Amino acid sequence: MHEHKATCKEVMSHICDSLGEDINSSKCVEIKQHLDECENCKKYFNSVENTIEFYKLYNVEISEDAHKRLLDCLDLSDDEIK
Repeated sequence: MHEHKATCKEVMSHICDSLGEDINSSKCVEIKQHLDECENCKKYFNSVENTIEFYKLYNVEISEDAHKRLLDCLDLSDDEIK
C-alpha cells in the first residue's frame, strides 16, 4: 500500500488555511519564501514530517496523554494525521 505524501503546495495550503489566509496572500508568499531559504526551518519541518510518517508507519502504541502532547507539540489534530 502506498501512502500519499503531501506536496509542498498542500503543506503551504494547510499552513495558510490555519492562519486564515489565502495561499496567494502576501503573508503566505512570505512564509513560503522563508521556508525555501531557511535551513533551520527546512530541518524542523523535515523532522516533523518524519515524526508523522514514523508514527503512522509503525502504528506506535502510546498513552492517550502522550498522543495528545505529541499532536499539541506538532500543532495538529487527530483528523489531520489520518
